[in-house]
Amino acid sequence: MDPSIHIGIAAAGGAIGVGLIGLGAVMAVGRNPGASAKIMVQAILAIAFAEACVFYAIFLK
Repeated sequence: MDPSIHIGIAAAGGAIGVGLIGLGAVMAVGRNPGASAKIMVQAILAIAFAEACVFYAIFLK
């Protein structure tokens, strides 16, 4: 298998994960605007963890 294919798969998975996290955060803020600060903090942390998987794939090449 080409060594670069795992990076592409990880990047696609990370992009899908970030999109789903953003979707969930926007829907949660729409339902409860008063909790937007807590929701956004958790969403930003979750996005950082999802993107970290891509960096692991790049560095473990």
